[in-house]
Amino acid sequence: MKRRDVLSVGLGAAALLAAGASTAAGPEPVYRRLRKGDAVAVVAPASVTYEKIEIDYAGDVLRALGLEPQFGANVTKRFGYLAGEDAARAADINAAFANPGVAAVFALRGGWGSGRLLPLLDYAAIARTPKLLLGYSDITALLLALNAKSGLRGVHGPNLLSDWNPFVVDILHRLLFEGERIEYRPYKPETTSLATLEGRIQTLVAGSAQGELVGGNLTVLASLAGTPYLPDMRGKLLFLEDVHEAVYRIDRALTQLRLAGILDQPAGIIFGSFQDIPPDDDVGGFALYEILEQHCRAVGKPAFSGAAFGHMPQNSAIPVGIRASMDAGSGVIRLLESVVA
Repeated sequence: MKRRDVLSVGLGAAALLAAGASTAAGPEPVYRRLRKGDAVAVVAPASVTYEKIEIDYAGDVLRALGLEPQFGANVTKRFGYLAGEDAARAADINAAFANPGVAAVFALRGGWGSGRLLPLLDYAAIARTPKLLLGYSDITALLLALNAKSGLRGVHGPNLLSDWNPFVVDILHRLLFEGERIEYRPYKPETTSLATLEGRIQTLVAGSAQGELVGGNLTVLASLAGTPYLPDMRGKLLFLEDVHEAVYRIDRALTQLRLAGILDQPAGIIFGSFQDIPPDDDVGGFALYEILEQHCRAVGKPAFSGAAFGHMPQNSAIPVGIRASMDAGSGVIRLLESVVA
């Protein structure tokens, strides 16, 4: 898998947090709304950050939001192309969840490396001190593992080094500051053209469905098939995105999920941004849309593509573990409960 992280830098606002103690088998944790002045843990579970200016930027963004960054002890470390050795990166995550003074956990960036940490996390302890983790791309591995092993909710949304534009900030603020049950509609760009290709949804299989949202980066999610770190997909709404992959590799990942019996389990399937997926230049090759349609028709579940999340400027924060509804004809996703109390 190629590097999957947006590194454009901009200022913006929003974060999240949770409070309350529970176990994965006990009552649902209470995740409270973000408050100004809260401390946020910054962790680097995946690729190394070479430039100190990016670390400075991440801190400045959080401070500009009225939040206090608490950088993990190993955030600036380097182990080859990783942000420190596996044990060190995992220790930062365990420490962030154990720290009662930390309100939420933010991933600095994606890339690759989160999957290497999954056997090293203390899931029982994390379940006793639940917090929301924010990140996407390679952070998908952590979001899914924490949901599967600790029963935690999470937020598939921008990493700290992502583009924090007004669209992204607005969604996060409504979701995590205000506790809004957001209705995600297809992105409508401002344009003077008669029509635009941007923001269009494509219905793959008509219909509607309800279930808990779960998902993330397709390549990362498929790599967890057959491991204990992938949540039970039965009756869920599966959302997927990817970047820098050939059409045949998207086909291969979806085929893996079908062969493992995973793609048959969700109540519905939602595809977000599939950024920088070059067309198949072979004569008679498949378009990406055709591959998505083939797999969704084979399992017969409502499905659509073109939702506004993933490796794109309009990277809507999508909660993991929250009940929602979807309509494949209109491309609308509605949260049926709030992420925060």
